[in-house]
Amino acid sequence: MIASVGVQQKRSDKRRFQRVGVSFSGRYMLPSRREGACQILDMSPGGLSLLASERPQPGDRVVVYIDKIGRFEGVAKRLTEGGFAISVELPPARREDLADRLTWFANRELLQREADDARAHERVIPLRRRTMLTLPDGRAVVARIRDLSNSGVSLETGESAAIGAKIVVGRSPASVVRLFPGGFAAAFARPFASGELDEATTL
Repeated sequence: MIASVGVQQKRSDKRRFQRVGVSFSGRYMLPSRREGACQILDMSPGGLSLLASERPQPGDRVVVYIDKIGRFEGVAKRLTEGGFAISVELPPARREDLADRLTWFANRELLQREADDARAHERVIPLRRRTMLTLPDGRAVVARIRDLSNSGVSLETGESAAIGAKIVVGRSPASVVRLFPGGFAAAFARPFASGELDEATTL
C-alpha cells in the first residue's frame, strides 16, 4: 500500500508540473493594485507564464484572472520576454480539476494543429514582407509579415496591441486575435477571395 501511494504521488507531481501551451485571455493585478490585460502562453497546475505590458519583481504576489477558468494567485518566479511566470498553490481538488482540463485542451490543440497542417498550403510567405502597420493610437510603424492567409496575417513587431484591437496592415483593416513573443496575429475585416492571395501579394 505504501509503495502504491508513493507511485501515485510521483505521477501526481509529474503531471502537476507538466506545462501545456495555451492561448487564454485574462487580466492580472500587481501588488501596486495596477491591473492589465494579458495572454496566458503556457500553464500547469503548478504555475503559468503570460504576456503582459507591466511586470512584477520576482517574489511579488500576483493575481491572475483567466477567462472561463478562474482566479489564480501566485508568486512571480522569473521575468520573460514580454511578460513573466508565476508559481501557484492550489487545493488538491482544484489542482486535479485543472490538470484534467489542461489535458483536454492539449488533446484539442493537437487535433487543431493536425487540421492546420492539412491546410498549410493556404498560408503564404510574401516576397515583400515589410509593411506599414497603423496601431490603435494612430501611430504608423514598420512591421514584418511572418505569413499570410486569406483570413489574416501574422506580424513581427516590437509594438504591443491588445486582443480585439483595431489595426490597419498596409491598407487592410484588421483586428488582433492572438499574441506571441515578438508580435501578434490579426484577422482581416475583409478576407481575401479564393485565388486572390499569392507570394506577390502586398499589404
